[in-house]
Amino acid sequence: MERKRALISGAASGIGRATALRFAREGWDVCLTDRNGAALPAVLESMERGAHLICPGDYACPEDVAALGEQIAKRWGKLDALVNCAGIFMSADAIDSPLELWRRPMDVMIDGAVRLTRLCVPMMPGGGRIIHIASIHSERAERYSSAYAMAKAAIGQYCRSLAVELADRGILVNAISPGFIDTPMGIEDGVNVVDTPWFQDNYVAGHHLPLRRAGRPEEVAGVALFLAGPDASYITGQSIVVDGGLTVTF
Repeated sequence: MERKRALISGAASGIGRATALRFAREGWDVCLTDRNGAALPAVLESMERGAHLICPGDYACPEDVAALGEQIAKRWGKLDALVNCAGIFMSADAIDSPLELWRRPMDVMIDGAVRLTRLCVPMMPGGGRIIHIASIHSERAERYSSAYAMAKAAIGQYCRSLAVELADRGILVNAISPGFIDTPMGIEDGVNVVDTPWFQDNYVAGHHLPLRRAGRPEEVAGVALFLAGPDASYITGQSIVVDGGLTVTF
């Protein structure tokens, strides 16, 4: 049986890395892409063997995305899945921050999602799966996170629109909306947010997070694998929340 092939962005760390490892373990060939190209060989070294590719690049850069497409077309010729885990978070005042800084999450996560999707769809002539990582921030508000939250909300709507437009091509499109996941993105100034008294008091000791812990990247990767697999053949246009119950509480 021919192995399936997936492009996984943001593969250098966190959810992207966990997803790459999980797909490879399940027999997929994986193309690893990330702005941090120096970290990708170590990810590859940890993966089950396969006809994997390393294609570093910045998703906000059209030239990098074009080069990525050329490599995939040359080496593989087609794709079965795109799992877009690329993300960037930065605090930025909604009013007073420089617009260029405020827009950076949009450039990476919205423009990047659009560019990667447009790249991958022509490589799925027999159908395929597209999975974008969104966030519970898409429906919640937090100080200084307006750009990040708006970008994630746009990704959710983008997936719904794509689900309608790509159905006739046999391409299913879904999103995953994680809550607190223990990844390097949560580390600021050397401190992991899940280890702070604020998180422990408010979410673990408090009542806001029923499972009383941060999620693991592998727990999101498992949902991505499900959405890319045969058991998700009648699911499209949805956002699967992976948040330990955070968004069902007051």
